[in-house]
Amino acid sequence: LQTLCDTWFKQVQKVWLLRESNMSFPSEKKDDDEDEMGLGYERPFRGVDKAHVIQEARMFNDPNVEPARCIQLMTKLLYLLGKGENFSSKESTESIFFPMTKLFQSKDEKLRRMMYLVIKELKPDSDCVIIVTSTLTKDMNATNDLFRANAIRVLCTITDTAMLTAIERYLKQAIVDKQPLVASAALVAGMKLMKSNPDVVKRWVNEINQAANDKSSQMVQYHALSLLYNIKKSDRLAVSKLVAQLSKTQLKSPLAQCLLIRYTVTVMAEGNTQDRSYYEFLENCLRHRSEMVIFEAARAICQLPNVSQRELTPAITVLQLFLSSPKPSLRFAAVRALNRVAMAFPLTVTSCNLDLENMISDSNRSIATLAITTLLKTGSESSVDRLMKQISSFMSEIADEFKIMVVDAIRALCLKYPQKHRVLINFLSTILREEGGFEFKKAITDTMLALINDIPDAVEPGLLHLCEFIEDCEFTYLSTQILHVLGKRGPKTSHPGRYIRHIYNRIILENATVRSAAVTSLAKFGAQVPSLRSNIITLLRRCVHDADDEVRDRSTFYGTILASESEPMIKKYIVDVVPHKLDGVQKAIEDYIEASDFTTSFNFAKAVTMPIHVPTKEAKKTPQQAVAEVAANAGSSIASKRQETGTIYADLLNQIPEFAGFGALFTSSPPVNLTESEAEYVVTCIKHVFPEHIVFHFNIKNTMEEEQLENVCVELDLSDCPGCSFVASIPSDAIKFEQPGMAYVAIRRTKAMANMFLKNCKLTFVRKEYDPTSGEVAPDGDEDDYPLDEIEVGLSDYTKPLSLPDFRSAWEAMTPDNDLSQVFRLEKYKSISDAVVAIQETLGMDACENSASVSSAARQHRLLLSGVLLGELAVLVRADLRTSASNVVEMKLMIRSQTPEVSEAVLEAVSS
Repeated sequence: LQTLCDTWFKQVQKVWLLRESNMSFPSEKKDDDEDEMGLGYERPFRGVDKAHVIQEARMFNDPNVEPARCIQLMTKLLYLLGKGENFSSKESTESIFFPMTKLFQSKDEKLRRMMYLVIKELKPDSDCVIIVTSTLTKDMNATNDLFRANAIRVLCTITDTAMLTAIERYLKQAIVDKQPLVASAALVAGMKLMKSNPDVVKRWVNEINQAANDKSSQMVQYHALSLLYNIKKSDRLAVSKLVAQLSKTQLKSPLAQCLLIRYTVTVMAEGNTQDRSYYEFLENCLRHRSEMVIFEAARAICQLPNVSQRELTPAITVLQLFLSSPKPSLRFAAVRALNRVAMAFPLTVTSCNLDLENMISDSNRSIATLAITTLLKTGSESSVDRLMKQISSFMSEIADEFKIMVVDAIRALCLKYPQKHRVLINFLSTILREEGGFEFKKAITDTMLALINDIPDAVEPGLLHLCEFIEDCEFTYLSTQILHVLGKRGPKTSHPGRYIRHIYNRIILENATVRSAAVTSLAKFGAQVPSLRSNIITLLRRCVHDADDEVRDRSTFYGTILASESEPMIKKYIVDVVPHKLDGVQKAIEDYIEASDFTTSFNFAKAVTMPIHVPTKEAKKTPQQAVAEVAANAGSSIASKRQETGTIYADLLNQIPEFAGFGALFTSSPPVNLTESEAEYVVTCIKHVFPEHIVFHFNIKNTMEEEQLENVCVELDLSDCPGCSFVASIPSDAIKFEQPGMAYVAIRRTKAMANMFLKNCKLTFVRKEYDPTSGEVAPDGDEDDYPLDEIEVGLSDYTKPLSLPDFRSAWEAMTPDNDLSQVFRLEKYKSISDAVVAIQETLGMDACENSASVSSAARQHRLLLSGVLLGELAVLVRADLRTSASNVVEMKLMIRSQTPEVSEAVLEAVSS
């Protein structure tokens, strides 16, 4: 807000200078762009340079100060600073700052305001700040409220920690000042100081609370609430108490009420709380007198995690009323919120369809676009044709951002109603030929390719439309992508010869990258369509004299393979080309040479599927810092990211002598929460698996500000884990407020992949009192413990994700002797996407060929997983999922591994 005010003041100052001072600048010729825009006046800062301004700054030393001329010069100075002009320390200090301090003797208000702005922008060093500190402090206690507010802003911008302590009492008084301008300035200054001196600002909590409860000024209340949240945001329990306290009162400021609504949603999302009072507060805000608060509450309810359809109904009703508002801003906000809700709850938004259809003719095309895209998500099959005609009437009038939204909605609609693919693909092809940027064209292309993959009847018309598009496509990326799909899908169509002309045109007309892709696409047609092979060979031979090496090499290679008439070679090198990972093959060859056992031939199939350890580079981070960062992002960790953190954990564990004899670290699990996120002590557990040991790595966070924990360790109960024994327990020496600590427990297991359930886990420590102001810790403390959730060790903890570039080749390369299959009914999952996430988390494997991405409207899906179990045993899983007529997710699971024990272990993990 302060930045906006400063910018506004600068603009007003320019206008004032033009009108009041009648200043004139050298007459120069206008720029072409100014002439084209017809501005009709000279730019006020034309010809201003640094040397000119420094020379004119001598007027600050004149005995008879002319405020108008000084203001004019300061405006020029601010213009140069805003452009990024650099002033040396000598120039800014001796030539500008020191002479300007003499202007404090003037009582002119406009001059004083300009001085404040210049001092803030110059940002003098600490030696120079002392000169103006006394004057600014005097202005803080002046009778002129404008001087007081601006002095506070400037002082808090240029002062350091030592000087801040001296003026702290003035800032506290300003926070509770009766003048809203002064109080808001102090609160905004506090927000800036939170970045550099948070400890000082935290001592103002009482005054800030008083300002937050003051109903005399709405803006003061808004700023006070914002600063109060910034102070407490690191303590989730304190934020929860703040939200619970303020939600029971009626804030006078609508802006503050909107902030409180957002903080409430944050508390509900972070804590996963089921407290009904939070939702009731949001629902009560729907009846607020301010439209801004009503919309914010409705939007918040729509964004709640795991919100039910019944809870959405009041918010949908309010948004429906806003659709008929005379204010365009309210209509736009409401239809955009409904558009987002329609993605997850289309049936709930159906009640608004009549109002949305009336908005199609809205004069604001952005509103009309959102209305139509919402109708596309909620409308019936019979309304598709009518909506397409209405969209076509104004597609050329809206921005690319809204065009992309329309394309995404069409994609979801076509997957929902496949029989309407002709109408929708024709519409997409029409807008594909219109003007637009790369993102817009890419969205259309991706949508058409998705429809080609999911709807068999859309393959041929979709390919023909894409062929027409690449005839005039200016984007290399899109052309190569389409050529790849043509080579993959085109030979399998009823008339493959119709695509050859479009592909060969690319060889004649396009750049080297597109020409190379076109050569490969032609070769695929020649390999899979024998009737076209001789013609394809002729076309490829015409390319052997191309100017680009890649095009020549490809055409020569493919032409030779096709001319050989050897079907096995054609299939191997053109049709079924596997994009092998060269790093895997390289490591396999190095191991083969190092073993020096050349009695057996090199196994290329195993080299493709073997796991590769790729070290991650963490520049300038200690292992402790890296682990703390991973633990802080525990919620965002998934199985496919475990390989990236393996090196970090290995470096950390190698530094601990007690773990030196455990061997190489096989894998590490994602962090698992053992306490609630808003608990006094937040504990997460990471399981590090070694060949014969497991190290439980506990990250502990102390959220109690006045406590310090010492000798912190975790006790585990192994009574339900036969064959397991304790090896070592390493406590954390001391954990202060908001500082993470680490503790370890190592156990030895006799069974290779033993399933464990560790119950009665607890955190033990010595609790001592801690003074956050002085930093002193009490000498004596009390022994205490804190209960933790049980720890489970399952198959996913013994599995390392394995990324495969080609799943089919790896599946065929592995023997089917140990295959297992079974059919499951996954009744507890509402959709296929939920089941896919659960299966991947249960097995801890990596999804191949982007099979983890599932459309929300998909009725069937194939999930491909690959991993390596403890002992370097590779396993592949193929899961075919579909939604039955009774809306129950059914799954057929196929498992292929190197040993029958591994297949049985995977099947048992899924069954449980």
